[in-house]
Amino acid sequence: MIFNNRYRFHDLGLLLLRVGLGVMFMVHGFPKLAGGPEAWASLGGVMGSVGLGFAPTFWGFLAALAEFGGGLLLAVGLWFRLACFGLLVTMIMATVMHLSKGDGFGGYAHALESAFVFLGLLLAGPGRYSLDERLFGSRVR
Repeated sequence: MIFNNRYRFHDLGLLLLRVGLGVMFMVHGFPKLAGGPEAWASLGGVMGSVGLGFAPTFWGFLAALAEFGGGLLLAVGLWFRLACFGLLVTMIMATVMHLSKGDGFGGYAHALESAFVFLGLLLAGPGRYSLDERLFGSRVR
């Protein structure tokens, strides 16, 4: 029974993954979002390491919004792929930031792992128990 390839709980697994990660990213992103322009400028400064040194406050705000707002959208499964894409880019940039600071594997591992999770979720979709499914339906069953 355990080795049968039925995956009856696939959608429940996606729900638990979405809600767990979404809430954690909301909690992690809220202080950054509430930190205001000074915090955003500091956060957005990492964009200079990829040649986008202009408007660090804007980039920092987008990163904070991606973490908090993306976490919320991820948890409820609304505009899911957009949320995953924003979180994926944010985690890639967090990885770049840790690498540019010379942090070892322990410093960038969480961001890199999260990037892989968001890439996988972007490809898998939100599952049956999501607002996207409720509002827009599914093309493939």
